[in-house]
Amino acid sequence: MVDATIIEAPSSTKNKEQQRDPEMHQTKKGNQWHFGMKAHIGVDAKSGLTHSLVTTAANEHDLNQLGNLLHGEEQFVSADAGYQGAPQREELAEVDVDWLIAERPGKVRTLKQHPRKNKTAIKGSVWRSEIFVR
Repeated sequence: MVDATIIEAPSSTKNKEQQRDPEMHQTKKGNQWHFGMKAHIGVDAKSGLTHSLVTTAANEHDLNQLGNLLHGEEQFVSADAGYQGAPQREELAEVDVDWLIAERPGKVRTLKQHPRKNKTAIKGSVWRSEIFVR
């Protein structure tokens, strides 16, 4: 499993240098703006243990770090809708895994409104991964 989360940082400039941390950036999640960094995390699906962690500026897209989160022995990769298009990326073309990537919410709504277009059942639940640190 792979996912990313935002690590908030203070956006205040009331410090000795009178400026924000240059490694921190802004990003928008939904309608909310956040300031900080992003942690990209790779978790083993069976044990729940974290096998890779990469931190970047908050405005870095999740797909850009996907190659760094894979250790090479995966049989499948499950991810949220932010990783759509991963199998088509040039740097991931040689990765031999089953991609289990969630559909975007708008696509799920469309398929529910037109059930004849979709012959398989679709569950509209939100995909979340839990990370266990041992």
